[in-house]
Amino acid sequence: MHSLLGREKKEEEARFGIDLGLSPGFLPQAATMFSCVGCFWVLLSSALVAVCSFSFISPAWIVKDQLRNSHQHHHHHANSKESVSFGLLWHCSESLDHMYRCYTFGGLGKFAEIPSSSWQTSAVLCSGGCALLAVSSLLAIITIFLPSGGCERRICTLAGYMQMAAVFIMASGLLVYPFGLNSSLVRSFCGDSDIYYAGECQIGWGYMLAIVGVMLTVFLPFFAKYAPKEHLSPTPLPTLL
Repeated sequence: MHSLLGREKKEEEARFGIDLGLSPGFLPQAATMFSCVGCFWVLLSSALVAVCSFSFISPAWIVKDQLRNSHQHHHHHANSKESVSFGLLWHCSESLDHMYRCYTFGGLGKFAEIPSSSWQTSAVLCSGGCALLAVSSLLAIITIFLPSGGCERRICTLAGYMQMAAVFIMASGLLVYPFGLNSSLVRSFCGDSDIYYAGECQIGWGYMLAIVGVMLTVFLPFFAKYAPKEHLSPTPLPTLL
């Protein structure tokens, strides 16, 4: 008797759910409205956009330490005159009055006056990759508020492809940058510098931060694969279908 009553009660609850238009998987989908992997993917994407942007506008890709160089080369007055640092678009110098001033290469809007064609290429690649990463991060944020389904999967896949492309573009920019160390401007401060050899200068924190940012960006396409809320059917990266 009790089993019959329990069975009838379950059937009534099932019919009640159908009348309300609730699908059988409604509660599990509601519980996973915000995917843990998806949220982590969004946070990491946003953080890496900030890291890459900050490193690419940093003037400390190649630096020269004044105290060390003036001690080692005290007989060269020109070498001990000031500390310098170079970035993609900026260069900074510290004069005898200990004032640290930063300037753009040739001024704003004069891209052609960047002292090396390698640095011009690197600036285009790094800024383009960073912009692509920013757009993919915006798409990742949008997926949080989308219901699970085909639209969400396609956007996650598109963002994953964009992040994969951003990795290759920014890595290419970082590899091209050291080719500009043989320019006359760098040699005037760093001595006998050459391609992939900084001479009396050294790699700065800005360049190292950019390398770390690109290395961490490599993991974003893998998180994009499992970012959709339907964990049992992860987004296939090979196709957008």
